[in-house]
Amino acid sequence: MQPDLVIRALGALAQEHRLAAFRLLVQAGSEGIAAGVLAERIGVPASSMSFHLAQLANAGLVTQRRESRSIFYAADYAAMNGLMAYLTENCCGGLPCEDAAACPPATPKETAL
Repeated sequence: MQPDLVIRALGALAQEHRLAAFRLLVQAGSEGIAAGVLAERIGVPASSMSFHLAQLANAGLVTQRRESRSIFYAADYAAMNGLMAYLTENCCGGLPCEDAAACPPATPKETAL
């Protein structure tokens, strides 16, 4: 994943309602959720939800499809996995991160840097 796409995706997720919507979409699976239902669950007006969903779509994190009068949004799992892979590419100094022992917690001195 290219750094500019990572920055756009992280920027889109760096907002409370967009993060909440994306998490709900990840949980919903490939069927997705109608925009109106998302707005209701998150507790924002439909117009605000449309804006937030457009930001997530612009970042490549969600897909949309129209069914009759409703627009359904779904998480783009390939994009999500690409983002996670980018963020963890050099995790644990190149060692496999399969268990907690592979990534010892940072010491206070290391976190201050």
